[in-house]
Amino acid sequence: MSIEGDARREWTDWLGIAAALAASTGLVWLASRDPVLTAVFTGGLLVFVVVFATMALRRAVETAQDFAMPDWSVTVAAIERPDTAVAVADRAGRLVCANARYREWLGAAHAPPRAAPGDAAGGGVGEALANAARAAWRDGRATIESLDSPVADGPSLWRVEVERAGRGEDHLIWRFVPDTADDPVAELVRRLDGKAGRTLAKAGISAALVDPDGIIRAASAGFAERATGDPFIDTTGQEFVSLLHQDEDGRIAWASEGEGGPLLTLYYIPIADPDTGKDPDPETTPSLLLVADAGIGVGGGNDQGAAAVPHLESMLGQLPLGLAMANRDGRLLFANPAFMRAAGREGQVPPTYPTDLVVREDKRALSEAVRRFGQGPATAGDIAIRLNAQPDDPVSLSLAGVRGLGEPAVLLGLTDTSEETRLRRQVAQATKMQAVGQLAGGVAHDFNNVLTAIMGTCDLMLMRHTPGDSDYDDIQQIRANSNRAAALTRQLLAFSRQQTLRPEVIQLPDIVSETSHMLKRLVGERIRFEVTHDRDLGSVRADPQQLGQVIMNLVVNARDAIHARGDGKGHIAIRTRRVSVAEVRAMRSEIIPAGEYTALVVEDDGGGIPPEHLGKIFEPFFTTKEQGKGTGLGLSTVYGIVKQSGGFIFADSEAGKGTRFTVYLPVFHVPSGSAPSAPVAEVRHEWAGGGRILLVEDEDPVRLIAERALSRQGYEVVAARDGEEGLDHVANGGVFDLVVSDVVMPSMDGPTMAREIRKVAPAMPLLFMSGYAEEQLRKEIGIERAWFMPKPFSVQQLSEKVGEVLALSAE
Repeated sequence: MSIEGDARREWTDWLGIAAALAASTGLVWLASRDPVLTAVFTGGLLVFVVVFATMALRRAVETAQDFAMPDWSVTVAAIERPDTAVAVADRAGRLVCANARYREWLGAAHAPPRAAPGDAAGGGVGEALANAARAAWRDGRATIESLDSPVADGPSLWRVEVERAGRGEDHLIWRFVPDTADDPVAELVRRLDGKAGRTLAKAGISAALVDPDGIIRAASAGFAERATGDPFIDTTGQEFVSLLHQDEDGRIAWASEGEGGPLLTLYYIPIADPDTGKDPDPETTPSLLLVADAGIGVGGGNDQGAAAVPHLESMLGQLPLGLAMANRDGRLLFANPAFMRAAGREGQVPPTYPTDLVVREDKRALSEAVRRFGQGPATAGDIAIRLNAQPDDPVSLSLAGVRGLGEPAVLLGLTDTSEETRLRRQVAQATKMQAVGQLAGGVAHDFNNVLTAIMGTCDLMLMRHTPGDSDYDDIQQIRANSNRAAALTRQLLAFSRQQTLRPEVIQLPDIVSETSHMLKRLVGERIRFEVTHDRDLGSVRADPQQLGQVIMNLVVNARDAIHARGDGKGHIAIRTRRVSVAEVRAMRSEIIPAGEYTALVVEDDGGGIPPEHLGKIFEPFFTTKEQGKGTGLGLSTVYGIVKQSGGFIFADSEAGKGTRFTVYLPVFHVPSGSAPSAPVAEVRHEWAGGGRILLVEDEDPVRLIAERALSRQGYEVVAARDGEEGLDHVANGGVFDLVVSDVVMPSMDGPTMAREIRKVAPAMPLLFMSGYAEEQLRKEIGIERAWFMPKPFSVQQLSEKVGEVLALSAE
C-alpha cells in the first residue's frame, strides 16, 4: 500500500514539473515572440530538471540502503566470546541478536531485564537490570558491579555493562561478565612452579606452600635440591619440619646437610585474600615459608643489615662526597649523586656494575679489586682507573671493605676532579709553552749569532763590489735570505717573549684603522670584511708595530681558513670592546685576573679548528696548512707579543662554523696629576771622532766581523774572546772609550764583566749585544749608562749604534 502510494506521488510530482515547464515556455514565447530565446530558456530548464532528477535518484538509493535490514550474522560473529554473555536489544526491548554464552546462560527468548527466569519484573535482579537500562538510555552507559544471578547453571555473580549504540542510538548492548573471586593459593602454586620459583632459587631462597597441618602443597624450583640433595625428588605431600634440623639453641638447618650445614632463616607469610579485610584463620589458611641462609636474608642481608642499609643509603645520598656500594660479586648496590657526577654521568641511573664506568683496559683490574676487598678482611686502598667520560686522565678510586651490614660489601669513593683536571691541563699547557718558549729563545739567540756573521760578511763584500759586478747579485741574494731568516728568529723571540718592544700608550681602534686598508687588500673581494668598535675604550700600553703584526697574523689566518673551506667566500669581523671588572669576574677564569681590559676580537666563518689541534695552535712550527704554505710561527708570534704586552689570548672554535680569537689587553691608567706623554721624535747623535773600543764576543765569526766593521770606521779595536779576557785588558791599565760586549758568554758573562769593569772605571759606557729583549735585559742587569743593540745587525747598524753611544756618553 505504501509502495504504491509512493509511486503514485512520484508520478504526480513529475507531471506537475512537466506542466510547470510547458507553462513557463509558453509565457516566455508570448512575452518575447523570439524562438531563439524561447529555445534557450527551455533548454536551461531541461538541464536543471535532469540534474535535480539525478540528485534525487541518488539520494533515494542511499536512503534505501540506509533502511536496508542489517546483516546480524556479522554482528553475532563479532560479539562471540567464551567468557562473556553479550546481547543486543532494540528500543522496544526486543532481543535482536545474542552470542552463544548469552543463549546458554539466559536463553534466547527475551532481552534483559525480562531475561531473568522467575524474576520477570518485580524481583531484585529484574529491577536492577531495568534501572540499568533506563540509565543507559539516559546517560549512554550504565554498570552493575555485582549482580546475583538466579541462573542455576551459570556464574553466581555477574558484572553487567550496558551501552547505548547504533546509528540512531536506538539499541542497547548488554554484557554479562562472570565476577569470580581470585584464589591466591592457586595463583601462588602456579607461580612457585614457574619463573618466580626459579628466580627465588637463583637468589638462594627456597620457598614452599604449606597447609595448616604442616604438609607441603607446592614448592619452588631448588627447594627439593636444598631439602633432599636431589632436585628431581617431589616434596609435595611431605611434612615440612621433617626436612629441617634444629639444635639445642633453637637454630635450624637443612636436615640433609647435617649439623655442619649453614644456619637458616625462616620467614612465615600467611596466604589469605587481602581484599576481604578479615584476619587469616590459622586453622584453614596455608602459609608461604621462605628459607634462606642466615647471611643472606630477604632484602640482601640479615634483619639488622636489611634495616640498616636504607638508612645508610639515605645518609650517604646527601653527602657531597662521591660514594657508592657494591657487593662482593661486583654488582653496584647504590651510588649517590656526587658519585655519578664525579664519574661523568650526572643525572643518569647508576649502572649495574662499577666496571661499566671505566674504559675496557681497566675493567679487569677494578673487578678484581672489588672482589678482593669484598672477600678479604675489612681493609681500604686506592686504585687508579680511567673513566669513560675522561679516558685520558686517570683518577683515584678508593675502596674499603664493609662488614656488619649483612653480606660483605665494598664502599667506593670517587672525587669530582673535573675542575682539578681542567686546572692541571692549564698548568701543563702553560708549563709546556714556557719550556718551548725557552727553547725557542735559546735557538733564536744562537741562530742570531750565525746570522750576524753572515749579514756582516755580506756587508763587507758589498763594500768591495759595485752593481754590475758578477758577484754583486749573488751577494745581495745571500743578504736577502739572511734578512728572511732574521725575521723568523724575531718571530721565535716574540713567541718566547724575548724580543725588543717599544711600548706606547695607544688606542686600539687607531691601530686597527691603520692596518685595515692593507687587510682589505689581503682578504680580497670575495670575503666580506667588517670592523666595529665600542665606545669609551680604555687605553692600552703596547708596541704599535707589534700590535699591528698581531692583527695582521690573525686576519691572514682567518682568510686562509675561509679559503681552505673551498668556495673562497666568507666573513671576517674585527671588533674592539670594553671589558669591565664585573665581566671578568663573571668569566670565572683562573687565568685572567680581575681588572679592566680592552678586547680585540677577530672572528671568521671558516672551517674551524679540530678539537685535537686547538691546544697546539700557539706552539711554534705547528701548522695544519699544506707543506710550503705556512711556517707555523704566525700564531706563536701573536701569542708571544700578547703575553709580553701583559695581555691574554684565547681561541674558541667549532668545526664547520668558524673560529674566534679574543685578545685581552689591560687598560693603562695614567697616574693622577699627569698626562700621557706624546711620543718624542728620535734625535740623531753624530760622532765625528774616533775612539778606543774593547770588543768582547765569544763567537769568533761575530767578533771578527764586528772588529773589521769598527776598524773600517776608524776605531781602534781591542778584541777579547770572553769576559775574563776583557776584564784583564781593563785591569791591566787599558784605557777605552767604550766597551762593546755580548751578554751570554761562557765562564764570565757580559753583565758580570761590566760590574767588575765599573769598579775600575765607574764612568765607562757599555753597549751590550744580544738577541734577547731590551726591557728584560735592563731588569736583569740593572746597570746604569748601558745601551743595547739587538742581534742580528748589519755593519752599518753596528757603526751607527757605536757612534750614537759615544756621542751620548760624551754629553
